[in-house]
Amino acid sequence: MDQILNQLGELVLGSVPTMILFILLVAAYGMLVRRPLDRILAERRARTSGAVEQARSAIGAAEAETKAYEDKLRAAKAEIFQARDQKLKQWNAEREAALAQVREHMQERVRGARQEIEQSSQQARLQIVAQSDDLSSRILDAVLPAGVRPTEVAQ
Repeated sequence: MDQILNQLGELVLGSVPTMILFILLVAAYGMLVRRPLDRILAERRARTSGAVEQARSAIGAAEAETKAYEDKLRAAKAEIFQARDQKLKQWNAEREAALAQVREHMQERVRGARQEIEQSSQQARLQIVAQSDDLSSRILDAVLPAGVRPTEVAQ
């Protein structure tokens, strides 16, 4: 067993330079590779998070601008529709006024024509009445014998 312990002691003693080199290598790795790599990864993560945060804020700003634009567009459309409706109402009122004027004019013409027809019919009646006596006496003269008077027949 002493021999085993001696051999083990020689192995440990022989491995000390290897352990020292290994520890130096781990320390050098930590200083030369690991720390700069961790620093770069942290910076990258910060930049990525910052970029994501910046993108979110840009999206929020774009959405706000889009909403404002849509509100302005909606207001402009409402204004256009209101102006169009107002113009249509104005045109309808003008059309109705023109139609009312034409109706009134046509009613005046109809009244005038009716009066003229009434006057013409009155004159025609008077002419018929005036001519009926003359025609009746002619008819009686034509129908009755020559010596008979229409007043004698009536009695």
